[in-house]
Amino acid sequence: MSVNDIVHNRLGTLPVIGAADRLPSVNQRRVLNKLLSISIYALASLIGLSAFLYPFFTLSIQTGAAATQQMAHGTDSPLMLALLIGLCLAALAVEAQGQAMSAKVIALLGILVAINSALRFAEAVVRGPGGFSPVFMLIIVCGYVFGSRFGFLMGILSLLVSAIITGGIGPWLPYQMFTAGWMGMSAGWIAYLRDALIALKGNKPKSTPSAPATARRGPSLEIIALCAFGALWGFIYGAVMNLWFWPFQAGDPGQSWQAGLGVAQGLQRYLAFYLATSFIWDVFAAIGNVLLLGLFGKPTLRALQRFRNRFMFTLETSPSPLTHGQAQ
Repeated sequence: MSVNDIVHNRLGTLPVIGAADRLPSVNQRRVLNKLLSISIYALASLIGLSAFLYPFFTLSIQTGAAATQQMAHGTDSPLMLALLIGLCLAALAVEAQGQAMSAKVIALLGILVAINSALRFAEAVVRGPGGFSPVFMLIIVCGYVFGSRFGFLMGILSLLVSAIITGGIGPWLPYQMFTAGWMGMSAGWIAYLRDALIALKGNKPKSTPSAPATARRGPSLEIIALCAFGALWGFIYGAVMNLWFWPFQAGDPGQSWQAGLGVAQGLQRYLAFYLATSFIWDVFAAIGNVLLLGLFGKPTLRALQRFRNRFMFTLETSPSPLTHGQAQ
């Protein structure tokens, strides 16, 4: 036996470490990044939900003068804002390490936030009727195209940056950010529902829910669904935002919160308050969302989907014959 044969036999018994052998660790890192990212978004939503609801439990132990709208969240609002900004930065840092958002997608997020902030600045200069606002269209479309996590960040950052530009900073700001973030997050669920309906009919979805593609039925049904979603959120946004001050609101006993009220009685009073103060305002918000999505939703959807299809993709790594075929 020659020296070459001996060397070949010796080396042939050694494991060859290649890309395929590193796949478990890479996959584990991706899973950990995804779990960490989801945990951050869940924590942010939990903090927001707690911020809206805790007055209903703590006002019962308050003494002294009756609570008023002026004291609503005056002390805890800066803490909520700092926590929310910190969680957004943490989410962006984690997303940059994973596959859900590349550096180019994060850069696109910054551009879209800037565009939305400019739209809100225009809204501050030329006021629309009631709750009409142009900022929600992009939040909804971005959440639908890029997924719930992108939509959550789009909603939060749009309201934050636009508030800085327009001078709309106050104790209400973190609650606007939470609500807009939930709007963008829930917009991503439309793609999950669409893909589930396609799967029930035996058609395989064109992409994963985190990066939804245009449905096979064309964009018209998508626009109809997004318009219906925008109309619904025109009312939901106003109804949720009222809760940041309603427990502190003094006025008509039939429309005000009082400590010790049951859930049913509290809902009845809030419904009376909402119909008397916010309903007409939110009608204009819903109509505005439908008009903007109907007029500009289709070209915006196509542009964002084109960007997503170009920059959001996954490379499938398969075992190389150089690493496994020769070793066997």
